[in-house]
Amino acid sequence: MSAEPDADLIEQGRKLFAGEFRFIWAAPTIETLPPMAGVEIAFAGRSNVGKSSLINALTGRNALARTSSTPGRTQELIFFDGPEHTGLRLVDMPGYGYASAPKTKVTAWTALIHKYLQGRSNLARVYVLIDARHGLKDVDLDVFKTLDRSAVSYQVVLTKADQVKPVELESRIGDIKAALSTHPAAFPNVLATSSQTSAGIAELRAAITRLLGERRG
Repeated sequence: MSAEPDADLIEQGRKLFAGEFRFIWAAPTIETLPPMAGVEIAFAGRSNVGKSSLINALTGRNALARTSSTPGRTQELIFFDGPEHTGLRLVDMPGYGYASAPKTKVTAWTALIHKYLQGRSNLARVYVLIDARHGLKDVDLDVFKTLDRSAVSYQVVLTKADQVKPVELESRIGDIKAALSTHPAAFPNVLATSSQTSAGIAELRAAITRLLGERRG
């Protein structure tokens, strides 16, 4: 997959995400996951990294995924089905690394995330969201290791890129690419996005569209 998707793929992505997306399932435990169907694309990241905002920006909807200023509010795996007959399903994962939550909750969320990653054969890719202002943290690297062990393809997406100066953003991307080079399941390119300005959203849609085509193949 090239770093820059072509115009046709950008347009295919626009059309795909212009269709209807709807909430279908919330799973607080691994036992309550929905039956596997279609192609799942999951979004992981530290609490308050902007997962829900990114999902809303991708789908062009203000309130598909619930956003909150309170870190750690999403405590379940949230599933959204894409347009009918496309076979696309988006998964909003609980935020990880929120130390102020009760330890029992943090343990339960972490176990849910890891079990989901290790046992979902229709999971095509995990997009690991990193706040462009802060870069990688140790807890992100722990998730990378879990993804490596599970042989789940993943790619880093920077959020809130509009809040970082261009020179600093390029430096951060370079640092993350260097870190990813030691992780076998990681896709080497890093996408920089902003839910506020829509920067990088078309490219992410195109990447998901290509993945969907490859899996349905």
